[in-house]
Amino acid sequence: MSDFTLHTLETAPEKSIEMLQDAKKQMGSIPGLYAVMAESPETYKGYNALHSLFTETSFNAEELTVVWQTINVEHECHYCVPAHSAIANSMKVDSAITEALRNETELPSAKLQALHDFTLAMVRERGEVSAETLNAFYQAGYGQKQVLEVILGLSQKVISNYVNHVAKTPVDAMFKDFTWTKKK
Repeated sequence: MSDFTLHTLETAPEKSIEMLQDAKKQMGSIPGLYAVMAESPETYKGYNALHSLFTETSFNAEELTVVWQTINVEHECHYCVPAHSAIANSMKVDSAITEALRNETELPSAKLQALHDFTLAMVRERGEVSAETLNAFYQAGYGQKQVLEVILGLSQKVISNYVNHVAKTPVDAMFKDFTWTKKK
C-alpha cells in the first residue's frame, strides 16, 4: 500500500470534482485510478483526453484492446490488465483475444498478432523500431496513421500504468473478476 490518496468527491481538488462526478455517473463508482489521478487535475484531464482521442482512432474494439493490453501486460500493470479485461468484455471483444493477451500467447488472427508485435516492439525499443518491424506492420495491412495511433495509445497507457505502479492502486471491486498476475 502506498501513501497516495484515493480521493472522493469530498476530498478531491476542486478542478477534479467534475471529472470524478462524470466517472461516478458513467461507472457507478469512482475507479481507483481516477481517485489517485484526481490529486493532479492536469494529469487526470490529460489522461482522459488521451483516452478519448485513442478511442476515436481507426482501430476497432479488438485492435484497441490489443494495443492497451499489450502495453499493460508488458508494463505488468496489476490494475490496468484487469480493468481493460473488463472493458474488453463490455466492448464484446472475443474472450480468446483477451486471454491470449493476458497469457502472452498467440492471438487468433495474423493481423491482430502483427499489431501486438508492433506495439510490443514500440514499448521495448522505445520507439526505435527497425525497418523490418515497420515493414511487417505495413504488410499486415496497417499504415503510417496506425503507427502514430499506437504511439497515442502508448502515451495514454504510460500515464495509467506508471500512476498505478507508484500509487499501488488497489484493484476495484468491479474489476476483481479479472484479477491478473504476470506469469513468470
